[in-house]
Amino acid sequence: MESLIVIGHIVVAVGIIALVLIQQGKGAEAGASFGGGASQTVFGSGGSGNFLTKATSFFAVIFFASSFALAYFAKEKATGIVDAGLPTIEEVQVIQPVDSEVPVLEQVFPATTEAPVVD
Repeated sequence: MESLIVIGHIVVAVGIIALVLIQQGKGAEAGASFGGGASQTVFGSGGSGNFLTKATSFFAVIFFASSFALAYFAKEKATGIVDAGLPTIEEVQVIQPVDSEVPVLEQVFPATTEAPVVD
């Protein structure tokens, strides 16, 4: 089921990219006066803006729905790991530091308050 949602998610994402690239910008109406407006007759007298805008918003709703579905599946997988027999925070023992023969940094380099003398 999850793989079908991932495939659909990718197809919808590519569809959104294609629809956004097909749409014309706000300044595209100026080019229509020089003969570029004849290509919009396929979508009717209103042009392609209304159809492409609705199609883009439809694809965006599907994209968000599939994103939420994929997030739900990821959450289910993440909570399944906790139940796999791993110890909880209460079960983990705190390890106490062990005395060692390694000198402490303050013993190796004692702190001095005197400023170095430069000649």
